[in-house]
Amino acid sequence: MRTSILAISLILTLLSGLIAPPALAQQEQAEDNAGPPLRGSPRDVEAGKHALKEWWTQANSLRDQRLQWWRDVRFGCFIHWGVYADPAGEFQGKRSGSYAEHIMRSNQIPLKTYKEQIVANFNPTNFDASQWADLFLTTGMKYVIITAKHHDGFAMFPSNAYPYDIRLTKFKGRDPMKELADACRERGLKFGFYYSHAFDWEHPDAPGNDWDYQQPGGDKKLHGAEQWYDEHPEMLERAAKNYVDRKAIPQLKELIANYHPDILWFDTSGKLPFSEQIRIVEACRRADPNVVINGRAARGVGRNWGDYTNTADNPAEVRPTEGDWESIPTVNNSYGYHQFDKDFKTPEFFIQLIAKVAAKGGNTLLNCGPTGSGEIDSDTTRIFQGIGQWMKVNGDSIYRTTRTPLERQAWGDSTVRRDTIYLHVFDWPKDGKLIVGGLLSEPSAAYLLSDPEKANLRVRRFGDDDVVIEVPREAPDKTDTVIVLQVYRDIKTKPGRLLATNVTTNRLLAFDATPQGKQIRYGDGKNARYYVAGLEKPTDTLTWPVRLNGTTRKRAVSVPISSQLSTRPGTRRA
Repeated sequence: MRTSILAISLILTLLSGLIAPPALAQQEQAEDNAGPPLRGSPRDVEAGKHALKEWWTQANSLRDQRLQWWRDVRFGCFIHWGVYADPAGEFQGKRSGSYAEHIMRSNQIPLKTYKEQIVANFNPTNFDASQWADLFLTTGMKYVIITAKHHDGFAMFPSNAYPYDIRLTKFKGRDPMKELADACRERGLKFGFYYSHAFDWEHPDAPGNDWDYQQPGGDKKLHGAEQWYDEHPEMLERAAKNYVDRKAIPQLKELIANYHPDILWFDTSGKLPFSEQIRIVEACRRADPNVVINGRAARGVGRNWGDYTNTADNPAEVRPTEGDWESIPTVNNSYGYHQFDKDFKTPEFFIQLIAKVAAKGGNTLLNCGPTGSGEIDSDTTRIFQGIGQWMKVNGDSIYRTTRTPLERQAWGDSTVRRDTIYLHVFDWPKDGKLIVGGLLSEPSAAYLLSDPEKANLRVRRFGDDDVVIEVPREAPDKTDTVIVLQVYRDIKTKPGRLLATNVTTNRLLAFDATPQGKQIRYGDGKNARYYVAGLEKPTDTLTWPVRLNGTTRKRAVSVPISSQLSTRPGTRRA
């Protein structure tokens, strides 16, 4: 389909995998008491009603208070560290899958072998909590979350509630969780724990281990697969009484009482039914009403019962997401340390991702996987240091910012704090004129955030809908130069994308399009998977309302499924 945009030689980049493979992400939406009617099994609906009646209303009244620090910080460190860091993606000559922390499951390691050969030999003698915390601080991170217990069921802290823990290793006598918590708090960093509440390969009655115990919730999809708890209520009763009541809830209460975490981060909640997920959340809320709980703790009966939303793992691009939300990229592909995963991203990739996430009102929780010896590897350190250099200069454009009302710009994106707009310029204008499309507010001043003198840049209106700033010919920072643009009073904008002829590329992402179609679904945002699927009919389209420099007439760039570039129904590759 031809448009006048192509006629003037603009480069329109429809990213590879725009409408593509069948694997799709589900983005959960946080709801309050005014949300949709509860729906699901009678058991789960009853659990939801109980929560709303007995404790949820009071807990939700404190949500804004709980979340204030989390909204302010915008950037944190996720750490996947456990005994699985020792095999580091290979055990007895067999490599694990892409996630090294899953080696017990992917390699079907018997629990007895895991205990005797992996747990018993774990000895991270080079672990230094102060060195870790110093690195996080200089990277510009403001909160830290570490795995207290991952899916292997092993506690990285001394647990009297369920003593399958750090005291069984050669590292006994030390508590790395307490050491890191203390080091982070000494440096002003918020601290919390990841806890695998619904997936546990050690406990004989928990979901997940189908090689030792023939339990549901694993790769073999035994006992009814994902709906095992509906088909086998007797198994659910054992999971509730023996695992949830005797391991998960007691350990979480123990973590709250002994370490006072600022945040608890849960995962894979669907391995248990919602009725058990919500019991675990209730126990945490009653133990500490002020602890922040992420969006994967309890999802069911049509709602998300956490404090904020988590999008899919390891994004390269992010969708507009309502409310409070968090992205969780990792430095390479694995979350735990993987000796064979050398696919490290660059500091520049993460700098731009952090800005793009903040522009959409989200937090970036960047993961690393320390080694079995207790060190953060050199590649991760290099990435963190590169980010830290940029954050030291430009951190004000990330911290305490809110979602931008401006459209994504041809040259980059923007973040906002009150009457100040931070322009994140990834693609520097060739002619020294940065045009901010769709800004109706009157500008009062503009300067480079990296300029300690705050020398004024000339700024003027360019028609009714746009503003132009005269900038240096060369970009001060080729990754992301931040320009501070201050306006009089409130920020007012006009929708519609302004295309530009003075930048290298105009990128119209599928995630930013207006879809037309009844079966539209989205990819999970990973590399080459920020696509839209479900375009099955000739009338199904993706549309971007756009304008050209100096014009007020809008044009719509549409991608029809009937394009000659279509390779199969529902799929278009550009």
